[in-house]
Amino acid sequence: MTRETTVLASLNAGLSAALAADDRVIVLGEDVLDPYGGAFKVTRGLSTRFPDRVLATPISEAGIVAVATGAALRGLRPVVEIMFGDFLFLAGDQIVNHAAKYRAMFNDQVRVPLVIRTPAGGRRGYGPTHSQSLEKHFLGVPGLWVVAPHALADPGALLRQAIDLDDPVLFVENKIDYGAQLATEPADYAAVRLADAASPFPTLWLAPRGPADGLLLCYGGMTGATLTAAATLRATERLDLGLVIVSQLAPTPATHLEAILAKGAPTAVVTVEEAPSEGGWGAEMIATIERIRDSRRLGAIAYRRVGAKSAPIPSARALEDAVLPQVDDIVAAVLDCF
Repeated sequence: MTRETTVLASLNAGLSAALAADDRVIVLGEDVLDPYGGAFKVTRGLSTRFPDRVLATPISEAGIVAVATGAALRGLRPVVEIMFGDFLFLAGDQIVNHAAKYRAMFNDQVRVPLVIRTPAGGRRGYGPTHSQSLEKHFLGVPGLWVVAPHALADPGALLRQAIDLDDPVLFVENKIDYGAQLATEPADYAAVRLADAASPFPTLWLAPRGPADGLLLCYGGMTGATLTAAATLRATERLDLGLVIVSQLAPTPATHLEAILAKGAPTAVVTVEEAPSEGGWGAEMIATIERIRDSRRLGAIAYRRVGAKSAPIPSARALEDAVLPQVDDIVAAVLDCF
């Protein structure tokens, strides 16, 4: 996948390649057929190429995920599209109490190779019920992987990795990223991609070429703002910050964090997520880092969390911007650590 392509094109190519490579892969969702090709066009062209394996469904998220779970149990590898992440709770019982639990309930005799794709996030003026980042509510569900692509990697390759996994994956695509071009790592960082058996979905660690003053942790749609904040802090405050861009939100990629802290403890850690930070992804990352810090007897770390305000997301752009985290919020949180 070339860097000239977009996140949307990469995801579409990944889905197309998965369908071409394995007859067990099927796609289900509302309005996924051509010429519409899905609400955000990720499935455009696929029903024309694979008419028997790209299937339009009724408007019933619970029904879609239930059918896909059954298909996965029978040997297929379904990829479900939930039109907006805000609707995930309509399929919450099927995700949490069925797909995620069957492997354990049946003593490892069955697997559920199911991927549930969904767009999340705001900044499009879609209002309170179509702009949320609800993935934090699915973190910590036993048996469920939660994964988020970003533009500094290959989202299509990450999607294929999720499809190849034999367990259910919630694949969260931030809608503001769809039109973004894939980017290369900034030249002033040393890029390390971390992946292992315990945490197979990669973390991108961008380490400053000199000593790091702290770490910024983020995922998905907040990657661009976090990079901009790091550049601003370097230019205005002479602070060099490492960036940790996670794709595996759950289970927490503890082995990746251990590898990063093995190179030295930062004096400051700031987590960045688009959802409200209370009870969120950032809190779990900080708790894991603190456990590692304590076990290694490393020095004290100052922590801050950046997230949306605890309020419904307005439709009006100025009010939406006031609720969702911005570059200035990240900069302020870092400066508050020093």
